[in-house]
Amino acid sequence: MLSNVDPKEVVKFQMGIEASGAPASLSVSPRKVPPELQAYAAPEPPISLTINSIPQGASLKIDGKDSGTTPRAVQLTRGKHTLEFEKAGFTPGTFPLEIGPNDTSGGSVSFEMGASAHDTLELRDGSVLVGDLESLTSTEVVIRIGGNLQHLNRNSIKQILLTERDMPSK
Repeated sequence: MLSNVDPKEVVKFQMGIEASGAPASLSVSPRKVPPELQAYAAPEPPISLTINSIPQGASLKIDGKDSGTTPRAVQLTRGKHTLEFEKAGFTPGTFPLEIGPNDTSGGSVSFEMGASAHDTLELRDGSVLVGDLESLTSTEVVIRIGGNLQHLNRNSIKQILLTERDMPSK
């Protein structure tokens, strides 16, 4: 056993073995790094994986940080992560992901997004409103958001995604 070695100190040593009789083997294995020395240990390489969503093209956040749109090839460290998916017309979703010590690169994660229970209006300024479309004319759009009606100029709207609903029975 090698001891009294400072963190980041390099020690070279030689080992010799003499054996007689049946063939012998020797293996050298590292000891676990104590918690107080973890900061000095060589970092583990990140794991490469592909993150998909159904449908594709959802915005992706990893651990709260914007990470582009799906499908996306990423590099993640071992440990716990949170994947967040969002796409107009679909219910946003969160997926917990844990990468263990024995996991290797090359895998993939797929997340199926659910359809929204509300209509979605994408405005020309890039903002998105989610609610229930009440009326649409050549000049005005009325949408109910959280119980309140909002009147919008039709020219301020880039796209409207309607959600299929069952007709109430009478």
